[in-house]
Amino acid sequence: MDMKTKLSPAPADHPPVAFGKVGVLLINLGTPAALTTEAVKVYLAEFLSDRRVVDYPAVLWQPVLRGVILNTRPAKTCAAYAKIWDQETDESPLRRFTREQSEKLTAKLPEDLMVDWAMRYGVPSIPDRLSAMQKAGCDRILLVPLYPQYSATTTGTACDAAYDWAMKQPWQPALRTVPAFHDDPGLIEALAQSCRDHVGPETERVIISFHGLPQRYFREGDPYHCQCQKTARLMRENLGWDEKFAPVAFQSKFGPEKWLEPSTESLVVQAAEEGLKNIAVITPGFVSDCIETLEEVAMELAEVFEEAGGEHLTAIPCLNSDDNFIDVLDNLVRRELGGWLNSDH
Repeated sequence: MDMKTKLSPAPADHPPVAFGKVGVLLINLGTPAALTTEAVKVYLAEFLSDRRVVDYPAVLWQPVLRGVILNTRPAKTCAAYAKIWDQETDESPLRRFTREQSEKLTAKLPEDLMVDWAMRYGVPSIPDRLSAMQKAGCDRILLVPLYPQYSATTTGTACDAAYDWAMKQPWQPALRTVPAFHDDPGLIEALAQSCRDHVGPETERVIISFHGLPQRYFREGDPYHCQCQKTARLMRENLGWDEKFAPVAFQSKFGPEKWLEPSTESLVVQAAEEGLKNIAVITPGFVSDCIETLEEVAMELAEVFEEAGGEHLTAIPCLNSDDNFIDVLDNLVRRELGGWLNSDH
């Protein structure tokens, strides 16, 4: 007797349903859709309305956001983006590098996997890309938040957006998430190699700069600070550096609260005051160059260093779409797809 299960044909009035594919969605923070003040305003409104990012009571925060910040900050932020905007592709560097990461990862993974990318704020949005993946037949989707160190303000809110989308689906795909990869050996080696490529004998100090966070989040249990410290420690061990040569700092503070310290700017000024002439800054919390690395570090902090008496600040590029980082992503994705990939992959 034939023991194989025989499927009955679907009724003629059954809606078409695609299924059976595995998807991988790369997720980064976000970016304005265009180099206009209005596009920046839309982006900032979405970003700064996220309760994971700014958790003040809405009744207090929204009047400040809508009445003050969104009427003053977009023009200034747009001018900052104008300094780094990719004129050739007419997009921000963050968008371009995330797209390139998706394209290169697609080329390395099995052909029957669908790889896509999205932004937590702005376009392409997480709900839109998940809907497209589901329509294409993905009933199993791996979420890859592109943040090596976990924080509720980054990885947490990216996953929230995916889960919120799933709550509205009559047929939810199975969802997995890549955990924090702050201590992944491949990532550490890729960061160390980037340092070896950009730090010469003339470099007197390398500041390891991470995006800042209010200290309150750390006290409430967010692991971000600890994971940043571990990334830095593993980098120093790989490179044979000590903590004096390569201290940790935190950048991009805004708002009245006390943030993680020391600030990157304070260490840049301190280096100049100590008489150092050539320093470098690496930002291993960012996998793609963006406004915080290209404008804040490479331009603003370089100017701060020179005004304080230094001569040259090297902003070490992020890993971007470098082949070493694509290998890191490939290994992470294959590991987390265990059981979803065919054995011959």
